Amino acid sequence: MRSLNLTRSDAAARADLLAVDTYLVDLDLTDGSGGPGSGTFRSRTIVRFACSRPGSETFIDLRSARIRSATLNGRDLGIEDYDDEVGLTLTDLQSTNELIVDADLAYTSTGEGLHRMVDPVDGEVYLYTQFETADAKRVFACFDQPDLKARYTLTVTAPADWVVVANTLASETPGDSGAVVHHFAPSEIMSTYLVALIAGPYHVVEDAYSDEHGTIPLRLLCRASLAEHLDAERLFAETKEGFGFYHREFGLPYAFGKYDQIFVPEFNAGAMENAGAVTFLEDYVFRSRVTGYRYERRNETILHEMAHMWFGDLVTMRWWDDLWLNESFATFASVLAQVDATQYTDAWTTFANVEKSWAYRQDQLPSTHPVAADMKDLETVESNFDGITYAKGAWVLKQLVAYVGREPFLAGLRAYFADHAFGNAEFGDLLGALEKASGRDLSGWADQWLRTTGINPISVEFDTAGGAGDHAAGDAPGTISGLTVVQGPAAPGAGELRTHRLAVGLYSRDDAGALVRTARAELDAEGERTAVPDLDGQPVPDLVLPNDDDLTYCSVRLDERSLATVLSSLEDVTDSLARTLCWSALWEMTREARLPARRFVEVVSRAAPRERHIGVVQRVLAQAQTALARYADPDWAAATGWPEFSAAMLTAARASEPGSDHQLAFLGALCGCPINEEQVRVLELLLDAGADEAGLPGLVVDTDLRWTVLTALVAAGAEGTDRIEAELADDDTAGGARRAATARASRPTVDAKEEAEELLFSSGPDAPSNAIVRATLLGVDLPGREHLLTGLCERYLDNVAALWTARPGDLAQTVAEGLFPSWAVDAESVDRFDAVAADSSRPAGLRRIIAEQTADLSRALAARAVDMAEAG
Repeated sequence: MRSLNLTRSDAAARADLLAVDTYLVDLDLTDGSGGPGSGTFRSRTIVRFACSRPGSETFIDLRSARIRSATLNGRDLGIEDYDDEVGLTLTDLQSTNELIVDADLAYTSTGEGLHRMVDPVDGEVYLYTQFETADAKRVFACFDQPDLKARYTLTVTAPADWVVVANTLASETPGDSGAVVHHFAPSEIMSTYLVALIAGPYHVVEDAYSDEHGTIPLRLLCRASLAEHLDAERLFAETKEGFGFYHREFGLPYAFGKYDQIFVPEFNAGAMENAGAVTFLEDYVFRSRVTGYRYERRNETILHEMAHMWFGDLVTMRWWDDLWLNESFATFASVLAQVDATQYTDAWTTFANVEKSWAYRQDQLPSTHPVAADMKDLETVESNFDGITYAKGAWVLKQLVAYVGREPFLAGLRAYFADHAFGNAEFGDLLGALEKASGRDLSGWADQWLRTTGINPISVEFDTAGGAGDHAAGDAPGTISGLTVVQGPAAPGAGELRTHRLAVGLYSRDDAGALVRTARAELDAEGERTAVPDLDGQPVPDLVLPNDDDLTYCSVRLDERSLATVLSSLEDVTDSLARTLCWSALWEMTREARLPARRFVEVVSRAAPRERHIGVVQRVLAQAQTALARYADPDWAAATGWPEFSAAMLTAARASEPGSDHQLAFLGALCGCPINEEQVRVLELLLDAGADEAGLPGLVVDTDLRWTVLTALVAAGAEGTDRIEAELADDDTAGGARRAATARASRPTVDAKEEAEELLFSSGPDAPSNAIVRATLLGVDLPGREHLLTGLCERYLDNVAALWTARPGDLAQTVAEGLFPSWAVDAESVDRFDAVAADSSRPAGLRRIIAEQTADLSRALAARAVDMAEAG
């Protein structure tokens, strides 16, 4: 038995033995004198549970605890019964049991358990919990696995001026020394990882959502120093749109009473679906101007977490094998809600642009796994919050909806929710409900899509009739004859062929020169070759787009004529989703060393200023920078690629509509490039004299843009520590501290990089918070500064191994990935790290990170060879 890395088999054995009724959790967050506590907090828990085999032994989870006392059915348990690895051992169980554990537990600064942060603006203390996957045991003694559901009643003693939030509403009574005791109502039945506690002098805004099902009290919370930036009206409006959509489509009303959304500091993820008390990364409270893309992504996150109230919270996976279903469903449902119920009606374009790229990369790594992964223990689970679990799984669900139809899919969901409300279920339960609603046997579909790995390449072949010459060469094309969809074996993996519900679109120029769709055929592509007779006789188009409308998960391969069209005229495609699929095809060709990186950068420089979808603009600009930094011939990139790209970004920023999202996006891209003396002068003018003087009228130089510009100047050696500290003095906030950390790490000296290295690998009570670690990583590896990082590369393995022991968990994983020497694109580095990844004596999680990063190095090495060959 191991509590710290609970295995699936131990969890199943414990679930077979126990049925948990209630937890009564009493937490004291004060210092004993009415003020906020520090270091540790007191946690007293009463657990009532049944045992199916009296006389048996089990364990309860508790981590990093100093136990004051523990009793089981009135019998004292000794300290020797507790071990951090194993938990607290419980012997001689009765048919009904009451366990009481009184302990001191530690606050964290890593975003796990009960995280504590001090706001530099006003010195106030803010707390929040983060328990997924299994960190409830850092706050109270519990059976920390998803299928041992229970009701929870929290009592929390806190300073008098604090707002305290949990999964239910609370009453208050006076406590000792001026503190206040918050008595929360019993919760609905739920899993331990969904319990929440948020406490501190949070700013609160209230509203309500009402429909035929009743009224849901709504609240938004953020730190007091961010209150002026909280756009409550917009957030509440989007929340209400979400409830309207989900109530209409899911059939069951929201089950958890009130609905709080809390923007918390130093959060590791985007958000967490705690029942009735959803926590969000507070970067979603925009203190400076952001593009519409950021608002769209925030909206997707809001709707993603709300979907979890049904899929995950109301009906919960039995074990983490079905984590993919939790996250994939919420991702799919959120985009469906965006398209149907919000202003973001082209959200599938963003989905194709963002999620697909994430899924493709993950599915091409040596760590790829089936969507329905084998989650043997918690360490495996924590490694699989990845692009397959979220993005590929969501794409598979989109494919399933195309296969069975939207209404049968939703009907199956409604039955599934009704049958398993407040319980646990497995994928087979959902599949059965969908089969019954649709009348289809889905077992073969599940085997094809959920239990295999890799991506099928999809292309088309066709002959021409009545034309003059070679259609690939652009001669008079004639008409299509015998168009066939060609499917390649899924890779990496066993090379399966799958059934793909897809469409093939034909695009030709209209009288105005725009590329518009002239014909489309939808079909089930099965096996290696599938004929598409519906398109025979159509004029040969300028562009044939396999997977038009993005119905399936595949890698699109363009024919020669279509590729030539996309390379020369991508911006002329009028449909945003079709245009995004073309962008995606070019990017995947670049990553797969089938297109020289410089060709991709050339298309971005030319076509991005004409791309209307701002999310696509920002994505392809970032991809172009990756292409220059990793995939291009480094000599060409330094001499030609970066200078031309940065010049194109400044030109595009100046040509954009003043004050527009595009202007801001192009300037941001410029700040991510190595810049020349002329560009340094422009940025200095922008920082010190304003947008008009810099030739960028309409641009608002607000707090975060000032930091972006300053960091670019620091990276160029034009500004230094004194200017960073002066800027921080003007922005002495948590956000300012993070931006200053990035700027300090950006200084172009070996000493600055080693200073960042020392901070990142430090441990102990003065170690930096997770937020400062992430911010510092952003400034270390910048283009054109790889020569400063030789020492970091040499010390990487020893440093990461030490950190893995000293600060295990999310923070160590973040540093191991973020500081991996991805700039060392050479065969020697690939061989060195391949050997490390194969070393079974190293922790499995660390080996996976190194294997993934090394695979990216190998990909970069191959792409560079292709780009060098382009130069002659």
